[in-house]
Amino acid sequence: MSNVITLSAAKIYQQEQLILDNVQLELAAQSFAYLIGKTGSGKSSLLKTLYAEIPLEEGAGEVCGFTLQGLKRKQIPFLRRKIGIVFQDFQLLTDRNVIDNLKFVLGATGWKDKKLIEQRALNCLQLVGIEQTAKAFPHMLSGGEQQRVSIARALLNQPALILADEPTGNLDPETSKEIMELLLAVAKEEHTAVLMATHDMQMIQSFPGRILEVLNGSLVERT
Repeated sequence: MSNVITLSAAKIYQQEQLILDNVQLELAAQSFAYLIGKTGSGKSSLLKTLYAEIPLEEGAGEVCGFTLQGLKRKQIPFLRRKIGIVFQDFQLLTDRNVIDNLKFVLGATGWKDKKLIEQRALNCLQLVGIEQTAKAFPHMLSGGEQQRVSIARALLNQPALILADEPTGNLDPETSKEIMELLLAVAKEEHTAVLMATHDMQMIQSFPGRILEVLNGSLVERT
């Protein structure tokens, strides 16, 4: 099975400061891994490098078939179509309803046919079990419902990879468990790999998986 992420001797910088050194990482298609580490250790910087928010200036990297080093600005939207991103704080557009949030993303990533856009948006809401909220605005939803919308948004372009940055960080334990079960289920159904940053060790015990740890400026695999 091919890799959706390959990093070799990668150095991750944040405004000229070296955050992570000599990162070696392989994530196979359709696999799942946790990314753990203390707050401020560099988890988010690593994720941002993978979706080209932070350029990879040293070392080699490939994500979903795109070479990260020297990636042209105009190629970044095409890379991001292959990646779904789930944020801790949902990042939904508050001025439009749920389905319009999803339709906006589809339009922004090159979809043109209005009928197909509507259909894909509804399909993704059905996948995460909240099609009944299609006309609701984000502020009318619970945190768990908003995160379900966020996961639906991440699935829109049938990505090969989902990057989830503390997706349960703002949720209570019971809702967190539901979101985790959902994320794993839809990833399996959609044949999507998941790299999930978290510091919820209880979650990791409940849903065991491969663990990558950011520790003292390095990325190590816990065995």
